[in-house]
Amino acid sequence: MSLLEVHGLKKAFGIVELFHDVDFRVEKGDRVGFLGANGAGKTTLMRCLLGQMEYDGGNVRIDSAASVGYVEQQASLGTGTLYEEFRGAFSDIEALADKKRRLEEAIAKGADDETMAEYSRVVERFEHMEGYDYESRIRRIAFGLGFNDEDLKRSIEHLSGGQKTRVCLAKALLREPELLFLDEPTNHLDIGMIEWLEGFLASYPGGVLMISHDRFFLDRVATKVIELEGETVTTYDGNYSYYMKVKEARRAALESAYEKQQEHIRETEEYIRRYKAGIKSKQARGRQSQLNRLERIVLPPEKARFNYFAFNPPAECAERVAELEEVSAVFGENTVFSKLSLLVRRGDGVAVVGPNGAGKTTLLRILLGELESPTGRVKIGNRVKIGYFSQQHEGLNMDRTVLEEIEYDFDMDEEQARRYLGAFLFRGDEALRIIGELSGGEQARLAFLKLMLTGANFLVLDEPTNHLDIPAKEAVEEALMAFPGTFIVVSHDRYFLDKVSNFTVELENGKLTEYGGNYSYYREKKEELLKEAEELLAEEASRKDKKAVPEKEKKGVPVREKSSSAKSKYAGLSEDKRADLLLRAEAEIAMAEAELKMLEHEMNDPAVQSDPERSARIAEEYAEKEKEIERRYEDWGELSGEA
Repeated sequence: MSLLEVHGLKKAFGIVELFHDVDFRVEKGDRVGFLGANGAGKTTLMRCLLGQMEYDGGNVRIDSAASVGYVEQQASLGTGTLYEEFRGAFSDIEALADKKRRLEEAIAKGADDETMAEYSRVVERFEHMEGYDYESRIRRIAFGLGFNDEDLKRSIEHLSGGQKTRVCLAKALLREPELLFLDEPTNHLDIGMIEWLEGFLASYPGGVLMISHDRFFLDRVATKVIELEGETVTTYDGNYSYYMKVKEARRAALESAYEKQQEHIRETEEYIRRYKAGIKSKQARGRQSQLNRLERIVLPPEKARFNYFAFNPPAECAERVAELEEVSAVFGENTVFSKLSLLVRRGDGVAVVGPNGAGKTTLLRILLGELESPTGRVKIGNRVKIGYFSQQHEGLNMDRTVLEEIEYDFDMDEEQARRYLGAFLFRGDEALRIIGELSGGEQARLAFLKLMLTGANFLVLDEPTNHLDIPAKEAVEEALMAFPGTFIVVSHDRYFLDKVSNFTVELENGKLTEYGGNYSYYREKKEELLKEAEELLAEEASRKDKKAVPEKEKKGVPVREKSSSAKSKYAGLSEDKRADLLLRAEAEIAMAEAELKMLEHEMNDPAVQSDPERSARIAEEYAEKEKEIERRYEDWGELSGEA
C-alpha cells in the first residue's frame, strides 16, 4: 500500500467549489511539490488529507503504520525553553529511557527472569527508536536551521515570528516521520538554511508533500509535482523545471489539436451551409449529426502576462548611480558591519545575499538615508530618482480600493488606472477590492505597481517576492527584466535572483564580497573558492603532521610535558559538542582561507594597485586575515587534541 492514496476528493464552501476529482498517491521516497495560485485551495486540501477539515466526497487513505508530521504556516508552541520544546518531541523515548533506568536499578538489586525479559524488550525498542542519539539529533536539526547553544536556552515566548516558524519545522523534522506534510517550509529561512533543508530532504527516506512557491527549492528537492489548477489536480513526474517543460509541451499540443479541430468545424459548417437545401442535403444532415456529437476541445485560459509597454520609461541618469564609501552600522555596542564600500552602475541589477541578521536591510536603509553611518559617506548620482519597496508596504492606504489607490495617488482616470492594474494582474472586480482585505502577496503586487508608476530610475527592493505565488513572481520578474533603469534587491528567492540580476554582493560576517554575475554564478564561484580552501586546509594539515615530532625531541632533548594545570578551554565538553565545534572550526578556516585568496586576487588587480589608499586598506585586511587564520588553526589544533 502507498503511504498516501487520494481518490475523487472534492470540497466546496457553499456554491464555490474549491476542487473536485482529486486523485494522486505518495509513495515512500516521493518528494512531491504541491503547486497552485494563492487562493486555489492548497492548504485546505492538505488539511483535508490530514483529517483536520471535512471534505464533501471521495476518500483519503494513509498507511496506518506510517507516522505523520505536519508543519503549518501558523502553529502554537509551549512556554518553556527552546531545548525543552525540542525535547518534547521525544517524550515517548524519554518515558522509555525512564523505564529502562528503573529496570536497571531493579536488576542491580537482583531480578527474576520476567524482569530480565522485559528489560531486553525495552532495550530493543529503545535502540530501534534511536534513543541513544536523540539529543545529538536535536542539535543537528537546530544548528542546521540557524539556532545556536544560546538560543536553546531562550524562552519560546522571546522568539520572533520567523524563529517560531523554524521551531515548528525543526520539530517536524526531528522524528523523521514516514509521511511529512510541509506548508511553505522555506518561509523565514535564509538561503543557507534553505540549502541545509534541501540537503536534508534530498535523502529523506519517507514521503514528503510540500506546498511551496520556491521554484529553486522545488528544482533541487521535488521528484514529482502536483498542480491544483482549474479546480482539479494534474500530476507531473520530475522537478519544477521538468514540470514547466511538460506543461508547455502539453499546452502546445492542445493548441495544435484545437486549431485543427476548429478548421475541421469551419469546413464542415461551410459544407452544411452550402448543401443543406440542395441535392446533397442528406450528406449535409449527416455531417450536422457528426458535428453535434463532436467532443469539443476546450483550451484553458491563457496565463495572465505582465505588460511592461503600459509604462513610460524612466529618465536617464548618471553612470555612477550610487556609491557607498566605507559605511558602517552600529547599534549600541553591536557592530553589524564596518567600512563597507559598493558602487552601483547604471543598468545594473544588483542582488544582495547573506544570512538573516547580516545587515542586508540595514545596508539598504543607509543607502536610502533612513539610517546614518558613523563612518564614510553615501553618494547618489545626478538625476537619480529612487523608488523604495519595503517589506511592510507602508505606502498603501488600507481603506481605499485598489482602483482608488492608483487613481488618487497618480491623478489618472479609471480607464488608464485599469490598464496599469491589468498589467499587474488586477483585472475586472479585483480592482474594486479594499486594500486592507488583500492577501500579503496581493498587497506586495500593488506596492510594486505603484513603484513602477513613480518614474523612478533606481529601484531599492527589500524582499519584493515575499508572499507572492508563482504567477505574481513571474509578473515582477518580467517587470524587472524589462525595466531599463537600475535596481538593487535583497531577496532569498534564488530563482528570482537568477533571472533578474547581473551582479551579486554577499554580506556576511561584516564583509561585502562582489561577484560579477547572477546567483548561480555566485554559487559556482563560492564552491570553487571553498574547494580551493579545502585543498589548502588539507595541505596545511599534511604539513602539520610532518612537523608533529618536535625538533628538540629529534635531537634527543626531552620535551617538557604540558602542565596539567594548563587545561584546554575545550576540556569537559561532550563528544558531540566537540565534534560540532570541530566541524564548525574547519568550515570557518576554509572560508577564511577563501577570503584570503580573494584579497590576494584583489591586491594583484592593476586598478587596485593604481589606487594607493585602496591598496593600503586591502593590504591591511590581508594581514588581519592571516592573523585570523593563524588563531583559527590554533583553536582547531586544540579541538583536535581534545577530540
